[in-house]
Amino acid sequence: MRRARYREIIQSLTLMDDIFMTAVFQDSLPCVDLVLQIILEKPNLRATRVVTQDTLKNLHGHDLRLDIHAFADGQEFNIEIQRAKKGAEPRRARYHSSMMDANALPEGADYAKLPESYVIFITETDVLGMGQPLYVIERVIRGGGGRFDDGAHIIYVNGAMADTTTPLGRLMHDFRCVRSEEMYYEVLAKQAGAFKKHERGEVRMNAALEKLIEEVSEEKVERARETERLSSIRRMMEKLSVTAEKAMDVLAIPQSEWGRYKAML
Repeated sequence: MRRARYREIIQSLTLMDDIFMTAVFQDSLPCVDLVLQIILEKPNLRATRVVTQDTLKNLHGHDLRLDIHAFADGQEFNIEIQRAKKGAEPRRARYHSSMMDANALPEGADYAKLPESYVIFITETDVLGMGQPLYVIERVIRGGGGRFDDGAHIIYVNGAMADTTTPLGRLMHDFRCVRSEEMYYEVLAKQAGAFKKHERGEVRMNAALEKLIEEVSEEKVERARETERLSSIRRMMEKLSVTAEKAMDVLAIPQSEWGRYKAML
């Protein structure tokens, strides 16, 4: 029963679904090349390495998980698939760009060694709301001074505009396509079909679904524990007239988490 249910879910997935996109693009340089070549209009671009769901660590703040993290000579790319408008805010794109920069430059290296960086958000709807299929955001010098060429680029792709008369429109059609045989681009169709039509691909997708279900369950447990802790902190503060810090100390809450709980009180 579970396997049949999983198969039904897998058959309904598209490249706009994070779990399916990860499977299709994992270790697939040709798929990454196709997307970058079309979006950036660079037909000769070839990625040398790709990592899906790559985590960038921030020792002093928020870690970042990149959907697709790719590299070419002197260039670095982050492709994000975003269905919800909330997850594609301009400041998130800015954070992605800054984290890529922070992780790209070794200690003591010259700033000129920073790679050209591209943060690309492929969104299900027209997040920026100007009716364009593609938005390219780069810094400029106000007052007619031209571009401020710092090598950082942010791009939003409007997935709602699937004009199949253009390469980009056909690509967006394929990203929203449930059936691989109806895709325009063979490299995507072949890779997507491998996970929907062949047992080996289905086994990998089943494992990915199991992992996702496990992660969601763990998140539920964590949220429940968080709610319980907040309730305990509030009760101690009210009943014993102690500070939030004292309450958290008594409750043996790790000091590294105090700031997060104080913000929620």
